[in-house]
Amino acid sequence: MIGSFFATLKKRNLLLTIFVTGCLLAAVGCVALIPLVPKQVLGISAWIKPLKFFLSAAIYAATLAWYLHYLQNARLTKWFSWMLIAVLGFELVYIFLKAAEGQLSHFNIATPFAGIMYAAMGIAISLLTLCTAYVGYLFFKKPFPSLAPAYLWGIRLGILLFVIFAFEGGIMAAQLTHTVGAADGSPGLPLTNWSNQFGDLRVAHFVGMHALQILPLYGFYRSKSANNSIIAGFIYFIVTALLFLQAWYGQPLF
Repeated sequence: MIGSFFATLKKRNLLLTIFVTGCLLAAVGCVALIPLVPKQVLGISAWIKPLKFFLSAAIYAATLAWYLHYLQNARLTKWFSWMLIAVLGFELVYIFLKAAEGQLSHFNIATPFAGIMYAAMGIAISLLTLCTAYVGYLFFKKPFPSLAPAYLWGIRLGILLFVIFAFEGGIMAAQLTHTVGAADGSPGLPLTNWSNQFGDLRVAHFVGMHALQILPLYGFYRSKSANNSIIAGFIYFIVTALLFLQAWYGQPLF
């Protein structure tokens, strides 16, 4: 099944398929580095963060490669693909290098250089999010007679919620922390490291952004109509908004 998916992805967007493969290989490398180079940041292995970001970038790039195919716009697809690679490549390399130094990449303004790089990452990822919003706009604007309405609405609402909760990251950036009620670094859940003692804004950020995959998958495999997909999107938004409020008021997920 995975082989079939990658074969189809390669036909749809070779450039992003290469990028996805590189991210997955880098993620494997991060796993290998955890026992080999025992650096820590905020009480956990320094390699956990680049591992998560490489996986996240791979999933996002594969998803957009899949959706861009439906637009049948070669010029837009090529431009968006190179822009995605430039933005995420810049961010991933910096996150990896800071992990190698045993230092924070995000919320790090300890030196002028670190502050400039953190601001540059914020600008770059905001640009990528706005461009993703434009792709979403095209899915709302254009008819797609070859796509089932339930699936199409899953894509539309998945992109919309992705954009909303991607920009939620700006709240964390403004506060220079993702934990509410304590400093970052409190004990957390395995791998995600979401705080299990205080509010953690990363929960809603993560769940909301992965509407990009979950709602279209629901629309394709389970939903019987466009209305069902729209209702599912509304429920998904409410649940994610409640997760944000839970964290905002200092309460952990569990």
